[in-house]
Amino acid sequence: MKIGDKFHGTITGIKPYGAFVALDNGTTGLIHISEIKTGYIDNIHDILAVGDRVDVQVVDYDEFNQKVSLSIRTLEEEKHQLSHRHRFSNSRLKIGFKPLAANLDTWIKEGLEHFKH
Repeated sequence: MKIGDKFHGTITGIKPYGAFVALDNGTTGLIHISEIKTGYIDNIHDILAVGDRVDVQVVDYDEFNQKVSLSIRTLEEEKHQLSHRHRFSNSRLKIGFKPLAANLDTWIKEGLEHFKH
């Protein structure tokens, strides 16, 4: 098991600080309340119940103690990622701020002329 792995599991217990999950691979982990969903959670029982099937992602794994920290939130946020959009720019040329520096004096003169009128 490693960080980033995704598993299916069943909620086996709920406490005010999080939910315990029995993973299909035979291990048990904890979903901290902050990892259930983005935003404030007033009552964890409004979102999860014992016996619920959940998809989770490993966010931390302690090999020494065999403790697994899980997250539902990271999977939800992953679904909402925007695809890369094409930008109409010359960023592929790797010229940095050179175009700005080259035109700065002209833009300053144009701005001052505009304010004079």
